[in-house]
Order: sequence, then C-alpha cells, then structure tokens
Amino acid sequence: MNLSFTFRSLLTCVLVGSIAAQAQYAPGQWSLVQDGNSGVSALELAVVSETTVLIFDKAEHNPLQTNGHVAWAAELNLVTRTVRPLNPTSNTWCATGSFLSNGTMVSSGGNAVFPVATGDNGLASIRLFDPCEDGNCDVFEDQRVRRMGSLRWYPSSARLEDGSVLLFGGSWDFWAIDNSTIINPTYEFYPPKNIHGHNGTPIYSPFLQDTLNANHFPLVITLPDGNLFIAANTQAMIFDWKTNEQVRNLPGIPNGVRISSPFSAGATLLPLTLENNYTPEVLICGGSTLDDDAELFTPGIPSSQSPTSDQCVRMVLNDEGIAAGWQVEHMPEPRIMAELILLPDGRVTIVNGAQTGIAGNGFTKDQIGESDCDHPALTPAIYDPTAPLGKRFTQEGLPTSEIPRLYHSTSSLTPNGSILLAGSNPNNDVETHLYPTEYRLEWLSPPYMEKPRPTYTGLPKTFDYNSKITLDVDLPPGAENVSVVIMDLGFATHGVHMGQRLVGLVSELSHHKTKLTIAGPPSPTIYSPGPAFVFVLADGVPSFGSKTLIGTGAQPPLDEDALANVLSSQPLYWDKWTAAHPGAPAPAA
Repeated sequence: MNLSFTFRSLLTCVLVGSIAAQAQYAPGQWSLVQDGNSGVSALELAVVSETTVLIFDKAEHNPLQTNGHVAWAAELNLVTRTVRPLNPTSNTWCATGSFLSNGTMVSSGGNAVFPVATGDNGLASIRLFDPCEDGNCDVFEDQRVRRMGSLRWYPSSARLEDGSVLLFGGSWDFWAIDNSTIINPTYEFYPPKNIHGHNGTPIYSPFLQDTLNANHFPLVITLPDGNLFIAANTQAMIFDWKTNEQVRNLPGIPNGVRISSPFSAGATLLPLTLENNYTPEVLICGGSTLDDDAELFTPGIPSSQSPTSDQCVRMVLNDEGIAAGWQVEHMPEPRIMAELILLPDGRVTIVNGAQTGIAGNGFTKDQIGESDCDHPALTPAIYDPTAPLGKRFTQEGLPTSEIPRLYHSTSSLTPNGSILLAGSNPNNDVETHLYPTEYRLEWLSPPYMEKPRPTYTGLPKTFDYNSKITLDVDLPPGAENVSVVIMDLGFATHGVHMGQRLVGLVSELSHHKTKLTIAGPPSPTIYSPGPAFVFVLADGVPSFGSKTLIGTGAQPPLDEDALANVLSSQPLYWDKWTAAHPGAPAPAA
C-alpha cells in the first residue's frame, strides 16, 4: 500500500464511506449501574489517563483521609473503581481546569476556605497535575513559582493553538451572582504571555462588563480558525485573542434565556468532521429566563421552584450560519446545570441537572435543605445532531437514575466509551439531609458497549499534525464503515465542560482490513496540541479510546519575563486593576 497519499486525495477517497458512518449508531439497550465511591464529592472532574480520573472537591469534611486530615481531592482508578487521596494545598472550590500541550492538567483559581476566610476570596492559585502509572503523582502547587496575575472565582478556560491556556472572567470575591462590586472583567494566560502591552498581567474584556450580572463560568470554546466563541448571560461573540478584538458580535440567545451561572446551561462544540469541512457549530441547552438583577440575590428572594428552560439553540459559526441566527429546539424537559457529553459516534448525551431553581446553595427563599434547585432531572436524553429538526431528541430506552445530580455534580465520557456520573453537593459542607452530599458513582453505558468492538494497537505517544501513522486493527466480522475520531474529554464543573471536542480524521483501511492508516489533524487550531483519545469506529461501534498527545508533546511557550512580572506583583482584583490602569473603563454603577 502506498503511504504517500495526501490529505486532499485521501479525503476524496474516504468521503463516501464516512458520510454513511457519521449517522450510524449501534442499536440496543442503554444501561445504568452504581459502582464505586468517589471519596470526595466530585465538584470538578477530568479524565487524565486511560485508567484514571482526577476529582477535586471544595474544602469540606469528606470521609476520605490523607496525611492526617480530610481529603479535598482524589484520583479514581477506572479499572478497580477505587480512589486514592490527593493533596492540593488551596481550596479548588469553583476553579476551572484545562490541559497543556504536554499533557499536564492545570487547575486555576478557586476560593478561600469558606466560611473561615472573608474578603478577597477568589484565588490566584495554579495547580498542576501530571498523570502517572505508579500511583505516586500528586497535585503540585507553589505560588512562589507559579500563579495567576489576578484573583479568580468561577472563571472559565480554553486551550489555545500554542498549547497554553486562556483564563477568562470570574470574580475576586464570593457571591451567588457576579456584579459590579466583585467582577474581574479580565483575561490572562497560563503560562503568562507578554501580549497587548500586558507583560503577564490581566487584560480588560468589555464583554465581561457588558454581560453583567450573571456571567460566572462563561462559555469559552476554541474555534477551528484559532478564535474563540464566548457566551455569557444572553450575549455571544467571536473573540480574537491574538489581537484582543471582539471580531464579531453574534445574535443574542433567543427568548431571553440566560445561559451562564447561576442560570447554567450546558454547551458543546458539535463534532468537527471531514463531511462538514471542520465547520464549527455550537449547541447550548437549558438555562433560565429569571431576572439577573443583583439585588434579587439577597438571600431569601429567588425561588427553588422557579421554572428553568427547555430551550436548545445551535448555530453554524460561519457567515451563512451567523446570518441565519440561532436554530431553536426543545429538550424533552427543562434543565439547569445540564451537562452535554459528546459520544464517539457524534451524538450528544444530556445528563444531570434540575428542572427548577438556580445553580447555588443558601440563597433561595424556599431551599430544599440548602439546595437552591429542586425537581432533579433523572433521565438522560440523547441528541442526534444529524437528524432533522424536531427529531433530534429522544429518551426512549434511557434508564432513569435514583440519584439526584444537582449543584456541584459532574460527568465525563471515559476511554472505554461509558459515561461517568458523579458528585452533587448543594450544601456548604457534607450533609445527609435532602439533597445530600453524594459520593456514589454511576456508569451510563450506550448500546455499543455490548456489541463486538474494534480493537487496535500501534498508537504512538505523540501524533503530530499532518503526519501519518498506521494502526493494526481487528474489526468485528462484516464491518463496512470504518472511521477515526480524536476526542478531548474535557474538564467538568458546574454543568460546564471546558475543552470538550471531537474531530474526525482522514483514514484509509488496507485491502485486507488489518491496517488502518491515519492522518493527523490538519492544524493546531482544529485540535489544540495536547491530550487526545483515539477511537476507531466500525459501523458506529467505537473501540477503546487510547491516549496520545497531539503535536510533539512539548510544553507550551514560556515567557520568563512575563512570569517574573506576575510573581513580583500582588494578585490584582478589579478595583486594584483599574487603579493600575487609569485608561481602562470604570466599573458599571
């Protein structure tokens, strides 16, 4: 077989077969089982290797112990479904997370230990975790050598084409909703960059000021041209981080639905495939039409029974799609804090969340225990993005859970193709009243888990752009449509899934169907350098997703001067930042 094929010629030869495979799903029954315990409540969760999951909780009295004190974090083994405690040294409550190009997991921000500390509660912490196979790795944190230039609580993050991470928004202090007194309307990078006249220091974003009040955990998605899709409250834009320009204002979210915390909607970039020429399309589901007036969030004003939204909106992010605007459809039931999980076959699974209330605890007039939401959404829904409008959702054959997954719950696809459901703790500390702190784990398995599945060997540790690798494959008997996708399984917290992504790759199957030659992604904007799980699909049935690093595996660029500048100054919050930058706009009244 001639391996010197070009990307364009191979795209032509595989196109017919992969179109058929794109909308092909394995039939059969879904299953849901409880198995295992997370040790700490899974407020934040990320799959970090083929066998392990990193779990962060806030500082509270979990049963899991480490070094003579309660654990705030744990590593879950996907094979044995057991946990070992980890040791972050600051409170990861409401932090964000992303992966660097070398595979290191970065946890950013958080909050001081509550309610002991008061004032300046957002943290500038940077925590690093390098997954290992020997069970000896731990969270590394030392603010003397690395931290952010700003205090951030409820920020978002996204991995960029150079393998670094952009950190966007958040607050410098504690409250249920962002507002003009605690806002941090800036972004920065890790590792720090000398860019836009800011040598590592935070950069003002008018969008964050414009989207007050409800803009915690804004939706931030890296697009295939290197720009960012960003949405918060009822607004959305395309942002060029290289020029610091809001290059395009997008139509607002229809029907007054707010989509960021505490009215959290789920969101994902739909699969980037050969068939759609890697054209980005975003899907946002759920949220609320409640008023975001900060004065309404005095404790005792909102209601845990306030209706949430069943609205889903999707938009193709090119000229034609933006001109057409948001396409509106409706989930089988309303949800807040819905989590949208991509499957290797291109469908979206909607899990977790509540049908009434807001994302939070301790603020509503009619709390359920301490929960600000009620009426758990217990039955998942499946969304088929290739189906006609009006026929994309189904709950048929989906099992119903007995475990409410409300505020501080998480979910993720795992490398074997099942979905892990974890967490839920709408309380200040560990509680047993309704709704309790939850440690039980659940595993939602699509029908393909019970089918004969393709297997492969030969995946290298790194897989560079436009390079070619050949895998030895063993396909189920009679397999016809074979395709390959790479997936970033992302970082989950508060119903937001940072970095989740599915990209289809060009592939060619040998005549004897035992060798599969794959071309790497065309560019680092289509898939940012860093971890990827490689799935081979045969007639809609995926293999196990083995892990590689897209790119060379190198660390992202480090500007030593920018880092030194960050470390030499105190972490800033908004009023200190404006004092240091007299030309910046004043906070809104």
